[in-house]
This record gives sequence, C-alpha cells and structure tokens, in this order.
Amino acid sequence: MATTNNVVEEITAWLQENWDPELTVGEWWNRLGMSGWAAPSYPEDAYGKGLSREDSVKVQQTIAEFGALGAPGGLGLLLAGPTIATHGTREQKDRFLPDIVTGKASWCQLFSEPGAGSDLAGLGTKALKDGEEWVVNGQKVWTSGGKVADMGMLIARTDVNVPKHQGISYFGFDMHQDGVDIRPLREMTGQALFNEVFLTECIVADDALIGGLNNGWAVANTTLMFERAGLGAGGGNESGGAAQPGTIVGDLDRRCGDFVATGGRRRAGGPGGVGGLTALLMEQAKTTSQTTDPGIRQNLAQLYIMNEIARMNNGRSKGLKAKGQDIPGLGNIAKLSMSRILRLARDTGFSLLGPAGTVYAYKADEREKSEDFGGPFAASIISLGLFAQGPQIYGGTDEIQKNIIGERVLGLPKEANNDKVTPFSELPKNG
Repeated sequence: MATTNNVVEEITAWLQENWDPELTVGEWWNRLGMSGWAAPSYPEDAYGKGLSREDSVKVQQTIAEFGALGAPGGLGLLLAGPTIATHGTREQKDRFLPDIVTGKASWCQLFSEPGAGSDLAGLGTKALKDGEEWVVNGQKVWTSGGKVADMGMLIARTDVNVPKHQGISYFGFDMHQDGVDIRPLREMTGQALFNEVFLTECIVADDALIGGLNNGWAVANTTLMFERAGLGAGGGNESGGAAQPGTIVGDLDRRCGDFVATGGRRRAGGPGGVGGLTALLMEQAKTTSQTTDPGIRQNLAQLYIMNEIARMNNGRSKGLKAKGQDIPGLGNIAKLSMSRILRLARDTGFSLLGPAGTVYAYKADEREKSEDFGGPFAASIISLGLFAQGPQIYGGTDEIQKNIIGERVLGLPKEANNDKVTPFSELPKNG
C-alpha cells in the first residue's frame, strides 16, 4: 500500500512533467482528469486512483503548493461523480465520469421542490416512460449553480402506486434542452447562488437512469451522504481553483496559468472555508483593537476549539474508513457542527463591526462602501453573517440531521405515520 510520502512524490513528479501554465484550462484539466489525479479518491475503474480521503487531500494540497491549477470544483466532482462511481453501470461511468473529472461538464442537483424540502421523498416531479425515453414534468427549487449547469442529478417519481420512498428514480439529466426554464433566486447577500427550475415535457433517455428503476431513494441518499461529508465542518478540501467547469462560464478556453499565482495560492485569496473564519475574525479584531474584549476573546477561542474538534473528528473518520470501519452519524454531526460554527462566526463578526455591520454593498462594485465604514474585512464578514442562515437549511436541515441521529444512530422511535406502506397516490399532499 502506498504511503502518503510516496503519493506526494508521485504527484509531484507528475506535475513536474505535465504542468504547463500556457495550456488552456480545458487542456490542463483533461491531463489532470484522465491521469486520475483530479479525483484520486475515486476507484481506479472510475477515473481515480483509489486513494484514501487523507491521501486525496494531500494530493490536492500538493497541487496547490506546486502552483498548478487544482481539479475542477463544483457538484460534478463532489456529488455526481462519486454517486455514479457507486451506482452506475460500466457504460454510465464511461459516459459521464470523463466529462466530470476533466471539467467539460458542470452539474447541478435537481432534488428539492417547493413541497418537498425536508420531506424530500414527498417530491412530485414525474417521469413517465415513453418507449426508450422518459418525459419529465415538474418544478425544482434551491438549485445551486443551475444557471451554469450542463447536467443535473434529477430525482423524479416514476411510480405513484407504491409508497413514496419506493417510487423514485435517479437520472443524469441534460440541462441544455427545450422545456428547461431556470430562474435565479436573489438572496439577501445580493447573490443568486440558488435557482428554481421548471421542467416541461423534458426528455431523458432510459440509459441515463442511474441505479435502477424505482431505486432512486437509495441513490439519492448516496449523493446526500457525499454532500453532508463535503459540507460538514472538518470536511473541506483544497480541490478546485478559481476556474469553473462546464461549457457556459467559458473558462475552459482561457489560459490556466491565469487562475493561479506564485506559490499556488488562488487569486481570489483570503481565508476560505469554515476553518478560515477564525483567522478572518481575528484579523478584524486586530484591525479594530478589540483583541482584549473578553466576550470577543471567548468567542474566538470557542470558534478555534470547535474547528479543532471538527478537524479531529474528520481525522478519526478517515482513520476508521481506511480500516473499513465507520462512526455512525458522524457526517450528520459534522453538518450540525458546521451550522453552529457559522452562527457563532456571524454573531462574533457583527459584534466586531458594530454599527458598520448595517452597511452592506449588494453589488461587487460597491464593496468599498462597507470597507469605508468597517475596514478591509467588513464586506466579507457581513456577507458571511447574512449567509450563515443558509447552511442550517440546505443539505438537510439541522432538524433532519438530529432526526437521523436519533432514529438511525440512537435507535429512538420514529414519529408514527403510514407513509412507508401507503401508495404515494393515496397520501395527502406533502404527506
């Protein structure tokens, strides 16, 4: 078995031979992806290297430190790829995974609906069989990256005459077709990361059905497992650079060297991810001479401790998975921890800013308004504070995470209902 040092030596040697900042992003990602280094945690038969998560993170860090552009980010590499690697046929792996690991196609997640959020199995979008195709009608909402997606992970109801969890199927869905209407949802941060998607008489081929007919709930749960692991505190990675995958944004034809700077740091810069919040807030405290405030000091210490616990739990999980073991519910705990960290960071940030926290520029070209009042970190801190409400909702609400821990880990009884045995067609709306 390869050691971490051997993996670092191998990827470093490969980079020395293959990295060229003059390549286009598409050309570079093609080299990276088809070599297995874009998604090294994927199995070897799924365009990966079969490495442990720890070694995969080390690969990503080594690529960044070398000064090369990292693997394509987004939901394709994070969610669609590992789901297809787990449930897809050989033909589906060869059809979908190359475009994911090389960044040729970007993906979005067509799961939630206006009447099926926390109760995802209550979804109403229908797919009806018509020969070798399925005709899809329905509405999805809170679709991250929908405006720039080439493909979608679609779950739709394919049988209304069985209990709701049993009549769902999972498809690889082409977003570039008539009948797909994507409408951005403007958030209070000023951004529009989410979208609502209307599907009218859309077509998906039968061979794009992943995991088998009416087995979509099991496949969707695999996607959600990868999502919670990626969103949870301590679960971040160094994957991805400032370039975006897919055909819509237009980065594939740009020079890849333009997306990295000396030392491998991304041009976007700044503390990133949950782990970088404490450093950002500490810099603000120093700038405003509030490092001696006992309340601020206690909050910053608590943030540091919570991040360290999350990092250690992530390490525990990696170690056990390398032995074929697991900690039940740890992914859900990590998701809850991330939500809690962000809320504390929000409260600490607004305490540091005081009245300046009420001055926020909703357009990028007006950021200096925030910075004039609160200093160079003000815009980032306010944006974080406004965004902090989201993580306790998306990816499964905090309440859902607690239900899963209670029922599946602690063995507590479920709330009494008959939705496991009643055909979906006979359930009340949203039942």
